Amino acid sequence: MRPTLVMIALGAFVTTLDNTIVAAGAPSIARDLALDLPTLQWVSIGYMLPFAGLLPVAGTLVDRWGQAATLRAGLLGFGAGAAVGGLATTAWLVISARILQGAAAAFLVPALLSLLRTNLDERRRAVGATVWTACLAVALALGPTLGGVLSEYLGWGWIFFVNLPFVAAMLALLRKVAVAGRDPAAGRPAVLSMLVATTGMVLVTAAVVELGEGDVLVPAVSGVAGIGFAIWFVLRERRARDRLVPGELTGQRVFSGALVVQLLWGLGVSGVFFFTPLLHQESLGLGPVLAGSPLVVVAIAVVAATPLVPWAVPRFGPHRTVAAGLATVAVGLLAVAAVNHVPEVLPRIPGLVLIGAGSALTTPLTSYALEIVAERHAGTASGLLTASRELSSALGVALIGAVLAVVRTARLDEGAASALADGYTAGLLTAAGLEILGALLALRLLNPRAGQSPSRSDKRGAPFLSSR
Repeated sequence: MRPTLVMIALGAFVTTLDNTIVAAGAPSIARDLALDLPTLQWVSIGYMLPFAGLLPVAGTLVDRWGQAATLRAGLLGFGAGAAVGGLATTAWLVISARILQGAAAAFLVPALLSLLRTNLDERRRAVGATVWTACLAVALALGPTLGGVLSEYLGWGWIFFVNLPFVAAMLALLRKVAVAGRDPAAGRPAVLSMLVATTGMVLVTAAVVELGEGDVLVPAVSGVAGIGFAIWFVLRERRARDRLVPGELTGQRVFSGALVVQLLWGLGVSGVFFFTPLLHQESLGLGPVLAGSPLVVVAIAVVAATPLVPWAVPRFGPHRTVAAGLATVAVGLLAVAAVNHVPEVLPRIPGLVLIGAGSALTTPLTSYALEIVAERHAGTASGLLTASRELSSALGVALIGAVLAVVRTARLDEGAASALADGYTAGLLTAAGLEILGALLALRLLNPRAGQSPSRSDKRGAPFLSSR
C-alpha cells in the first residue's frame, strides 16, 4: 500500500504545482524573453488546454493501454516538457514545453487515480483520496512562493527543472507499484470528437486573447471558426455510436449546471491569480518572492474554510452553500479592487482571504455533481468536471488578460501612469461580475428540488439528496 500512496501523493503534488508555480515566474519569463502580454498568457494556457481537451478520453485510454504503460509514458512526457521548458530560450519553445506537460498530465491524473481503485481496498481508498486532496492543497499553497523563490534566486528555468526530481522518484516507484494490465474489452475512445472539441476550445481561447490586442478581424475569424467546431461537435455527438459525453450526463440538469457554475468560477478567479504577481512586480516594485507570496493567503484560507463545508451542506443545501461561496469570492474581488490604487500589499489581504474562503465553499460542486449521476458514469463525470475546471482556467487567463490589455492600452493613450493597475482593477470587476452570475445560477441549477434525481438502481443513499 505504501508505494501506491507515495506515488499518488507525488503525482497529485507535481501536476498541481506545475499549474500554480508558473504564475510567480511569468513576469521573469516575460522580461528575459521579451514576451508581450498575449504570448505570456499562452505560457499558462498552453498547459491548461491540452489538459482539458485530453482528459475526457484519457481514462478510456488508460484502460486500453494499461496503467504501467500510461504512467511511464506520461512521466517521460512530463519530464521531457520540464527539461525543454527549463532550457528554452524562445517563446515557442516554452509554450511547446507547456503543451507537452499539459498533455502528459491529462494521462497521469486518471492513471494515478485508477490506482486508488485497483490497489487499495475500500478503507484504504479513503486514505488515498485524503492523501490526494491534501497534496493538492499543499501544492496550491506552495506554488506561488516556490515559483518566486526559484525565479529570484536560481532563474525562472528552475520552475521547470523542479519537476524532474519528482518525475525520477515516480519512475523509480513505478517498479514497486502493482499495476493493472491492458484491458482489451475497454471501450473505444471518442478520439475524433475529442479533437473537434479541443480545436474549438483553442480557437475560442485564441480569439479572446487576441481581443486584448485591439484587432477585430483575427478574433472574429478565430471565434467564428471555434463556434463552428463547437456546432460540429454537438452534431457529431448526437449521431456518434461512441460518444465523448454520454447522453445521460448531458440530460442531467444538475450535472450540466455544475459544469456551467464551475466554468464561471474559474473564469473569474484563474485570470486574476495569473496576473496578480505581474501587477505586484510591475506596479508595486516587488521581487518575484514577495510578488507571489500574497497568493499563499488564498490557499491558506481555502484550507482553513474547508471544514465548514460538511457543516454547511446539510443545513443549507449544496446550492446555497456554493452560491454563498461564489458571492464571498465576488466580495473578495471587489475588496481588492477597492484598494488596488494603494501601492501596498497589506490592504489586499482581507480580500484575498475572502476569495480563498469563498472558493472553499464551492467544493460541493464536484461532490454533489458526482453523487447525482449514475454510478456507471462516475469516471466520465469526474473527467468532465476536471476538464471543465482546466478549460475555465484557460479561458479565465484569456478573458481577464483581454480586459486588462484593453483598459491598459486606453489608459496609456490618455497618458495615465497607472495604466496596468487600472487594467487589473477592470479585470477584478469583470471577475466579480462572473462570480455573482455563477452564484445566481447555482441557486437555480444546483437546487435539489428542481434537479433530476437518479434512479434507485443507479444511486442509493446519496448524502446530498436530502439536503435543502
